[in-house]
Amino acid sequence: MSAGLRDAAASERRAPRIGMLGGTFDPVHLGHLRSAVELHEALALDRLHMIPAPQPPLRGRPQVPAKARLALLEAGIGDTPGLYADGRELSRTGPSYSADTLAELRAEYGPEARLVMALGQDAFARLADWHAPERLFALAHIVVVARPGYAPADSPRLRELIGTREVADPETLMQSPGGGLLRVTLPSRMAISATDIRHRLQHGQSVRYLLPEAVERAAVIRRLYQPSAAPSDDRTGE
Repeated sequence: MSAGLRDAAASERRAPRIGMLGGTFDPVHLGHLRSAVELHEALALDRLHMIPAPQPPLRGRPQVPAKARLALLEAGIGDTPGLYADGRELSRTGPSYSADTLAELRAEYGPEARLVMALGQDAFARLADWHAPERLFALAHIVVVARPGYAPADSPRLRELIGTREVADPETLMQSPGGGLLRVTLPSRMAISATDIRHRLQHGQSVRYLLPEAVERAAVIRRLYQPSAAPSDDRTGE
């Protein structure tokens, strides 16, 4: 191995591996959490920040306010090693964009950190429509998590954005701080629907084994998903 390759390998070993997983988490369910655990393992991450979005511009308004969704996320994560409920986007005024969150994480962990933004295939399919999508790659890697029964073709705009960024495995991805793309299929692939969970809670049906017990208990006790629940006061963000 050349001196340059040895230096690069040593730098990679020293650099922290940090993940960001955003979403509405409305509510957080076992599919979200199991995927987070498996993503943490697959990429050998040191920490995975799970970040509730106040109001993504490309999706409908969440039913429950962001602070309540963050509290459910904290309850769901509990003491799970490596997962962190991060409410940083809730304190912003105005739009909350993923690129801004990545910029904050990059500043916190340093230029050599291996920074990853994970997202599902449905969100990835619309990546070219996001705010400043090129900036995402300038700040971090993007990891696309396959969703059971969903395999859309990349649009021409998305293919142009991807260019030659895609790599085949995590270790190749982690050779640099950012700028790459990796598609992963996680082992469990739990096809749990937050929409179905909300419907069940609204109609008094069982959500046992779809939510962590702490999340189920809090959602039921606080009647968060009942028709009389308070309207969301979330701000617009991505």
